[in-house]
Amino acid sequence: MTNDVESVGRLAEAASRLRSEISRVIVGQEEAVDHLLIALIARGHSLLVGVPGLAKTLLVRTLSQALDLSFQRVQFTPDLMPGDITGTEVIEENRSTGGKVFRFIPGPLFANIVLADEINRTPPKTQSALLEAMQERRVTVAGQTYNLPHPFFVLATQNPIEQEGTYPLPEAQLDRFMFMLWLDYPTFAEEVQIVQRTTAALGGDPTPVLHASEIEEAQNLVRRVPVAENVVEYAVRLASATRPKTEGAPDFVREYVSYGAGPRASQYMILGAKARAILAGRFTPSVDDVRAMALPVLRHRVVTTFAAEAENVRPEEIVRRILESIAGGR
Repeated sequence: MTNDVESVGRLAEAASRLRSEISRVIVGQEEAVDHLLIALIARGHSLLVGVPGLAKTLLVRTLSQALDLSFQRVQFTPDLMPGDITGTEVIEENRSTGGKVFRFIPGPLFANIVLADEINRTPPKTQSALLEAMQERRVTVAGQTYNLPHPFFVLATQNPIEQEGTYPLPEAQLDRFMFMLWLDYPTFAEEVQIVQRTTAALGGDPTPVLHASEIEEAQNLVRRVPVAENVVEYAVRLASATRPKTEGAPDFVREYVSYGAGPRASQYMILGAKARAILAGRFTPSVDDVRAMALPVLRHRVVTTFAAEAENVRPEEIVRRILESIAGGR
């Protein structure tokens, strides 16, 4: 127990240094940075949604540098095949025997942090190969299974503007992502700072703060964090409130929601709450930690009805109304 207490203190201090290093390159987006760190040590993957030019790629690359992790970026396109990301076997001549042998060439999935840029631009077959790797943390090529490196963290991006020629992720596949994070436009002051930085001499790369082994230790620590029963029950109440056929579901949920979040949402809210707590130097999460995780965990797990679309009621608004109706864990 003493070691865990010391580990929480070290991790909170490292998280503070991480934010400082990332801020040397990234202006603003503090909430997105915090959520990415939470997802990473909770062993979750994240879907980033935002218009072009909001530094999504730069944010992910900077995160990998500050964490001293290998990074691969894959631009998803309509002609991208599963083998292009998992890897493939090639035939080579064995110089000692003269015979032919197969050699596996790993694809870009064999990295600690993988950025799947514009995941909705590629057909379902390739999307499924990525999502299987996310779930199993391994790939199978020509009947042979290869384990992916640890830690393994997928960040996928979507462009919310252009939908023509895209293959939107089905709800069942969206459920594989722990968080959906929305990157918004910078404030006026932040944009001024961005322009000043990017039009002057280039700055240095961030200094690595955590290494792969330390991140794995943090991931194991999250699982050992104790959680009060009332906090777990609150997370389950929030997830249950998104389901229109559940007894006691709010009237606006029955009207605006076709399908709500499954048990994975409750699990992710608790894992996220644990990670948020220890990154802040606390030894157990509270109801407030669960509430902070609700929007990024639930927003892509709420499927709205036609009535909601007609009245322009977004999943985010539904989640916020649920939080208001179930305030303070009561």
